[in-house]
Amino acid sequence: MLVLWLVPFSGTGLVVFFVVVTLAGTWAAHRAERVLGRKDPGAIVIDEVAGMTLSVLAFPLTLPTLVTGFLLFRLFDTVKPFPARASQRVRGGLGVMVDDLIAGLYAAIVLAVLRTVAHWP
Repeated sequence: MLVLWLVPFSGTGLVVFFVVVTLAGTWAAHRAERVLGRKDPGAIVIDEVAGMTLSVLAFPLTLPTLVTGFLLFRLFDTVKPFPARASQRVRGGLGVMVDDLIAGLYAAIVLAVLRTVAHWP
């Protein structure tokens, strides 16, 4: 989350960051699983970066947006609503990444609703 606040991303820059993190993270997570010999080991955190980025991708990167996006992302990443829990059966790097991307998508949807209903800047 901190990188999203400290680096002055443009809208396009944030999209590029998200795509690069997601693609490189999928590859790296696949390799890490093989090297570590475990499915989705805790040492892999690039999936969290991708999911958190997705949660705020469509919004201005203000402190309230980042904090709310982070809290919502962590909630959905912990609860793993459908289809996030089921997606963990996918093997390799994609399996590591996809549940966090689903959590990020759910967080983005709730954040969009909050911003619309509360007329949040």
